[in-house]
Amino acid sequence: MSDDEVVANKNKSHRKDKPWDTDDIDHWKIESFQPSDNKAGAFSEESSFATLFPKYREKYLREVWSAVTRALDAHGIACTLDLVHGSMSVRTTRKTFDPYIILKARDMIKLLARGVAINQAVKILDDNVACDIIKIGSLVRNKERFVKRRQRIIGPDGSTLKAIELLTQCYVLVQGSTVSVMGPYKSLKEVRRIVLDCMKNIHPIYRIKELMIRRELAKDPKLATESWDRFLPQFRKRHLKTSEKTAKKNEKVQTQNEARTAAGLPEASASKTTKKPYTPFPPAQLPRKVDLQLESGEYFLKRHEKEARETERRKQKQIDATEKRRVERAEAFVAPAETTEPTVEQKRKRKAVSFDDGGDASTSTKKKKKHKL
Repeated sequence: MSDDEVVANKNKSHRKDKPWDTDDIDHWKIESFQPSDNKAGAFSEESSFATLFPKYREKYLREVWSAVTRALDAHGIACTLDLVHGSMSVRTTRKTFDPYIILKARDMIKLLARGVAINQAVKILDDNVACDIIKIGSLVRNKERFVKRRQRIIGPDGSTLKAIELLTQCYVLVQGSTVSVMGPYKSLKEVRRIVLDCMKNIHPIYRIKELMIRRELAKDPKLATESWDRFLPQFRKRHLKTSEKTAKKNEKVQTQNEARTAAGLPEASASKTTKKPYTPFPPAQLPRKVDLQLESGEYFLKRHEKEARETERRKQKQIDATEKRRVERAEAFVAPAETTEPTVEQKRKRKAVSFDDGGDASTSTKKKKKHKL
């Protein structure tokens, strides 16, 4: 075999050049479905969907149902509002040309039932807009805790919700036990992650900060092929389990013991408190209030006698408190102890005592008296 011959790769033997596939083609672009694209004509079967709506939405739906009918009629979809059973339904007709538009109409009536306004719900009929209804009612059992965490998604004056909408380019509505989201498919995934983490007691600010960093990193073309893990913040849980706290404490004590051993000091124990000796017998039962009253005789007193005793005890307590306050106030007027200087006679006596180390102090004073005479 000569060097000029090229060995063909067996894995690429069926690959052929595609002259129609050029770099200027956007493969992710969503083309709108036109009536001319439906080569088969009218549908052979009718598809329909229905959904219930709460009682408080009835008045609003009656007012805007004409706008809903006009929006769906442009795509060949018929809709019905049943006020008796409290339901909305959509179905295909002979004029329907898009096979996927019935699913879009189903999402539209779902959003209307969940509290979304008509001017916002109509946008779901566009091909580049999708929706996701996140159910959060069963994620937290405690009602008060559920309300607090749901409010955490909205934030003070709706600031957290506004930040989520700006970063993900989505419309988010928190209503009852569901969160309705409208936007691109990729952004729906981010919003669902934020909402579910918030209900698991992870604050949305952590995910918002991560999204802000990702948006700034996406502007740099040099980082397109690199990992962004070193730029993203790593948040740790502050609430540790009991085993994790014990392990952390033991690790800290071990580090201290190594430092003390290196310095020539004795090791410190992990627990400062000494354990009590184990006894299989339970502690003695404490006496009841009735038992104490029987022991002191208070149980047999009449009602007026109990009231008189309680009044006397209260008065005595007030007298003791008044006396205590009086003593505390009188301490400021007590004169401090004064030290006076010794007189000349006292100084002489001290000198006489210290002068005669081996002798008696009385003999030295007698000699002094004889000398004076």
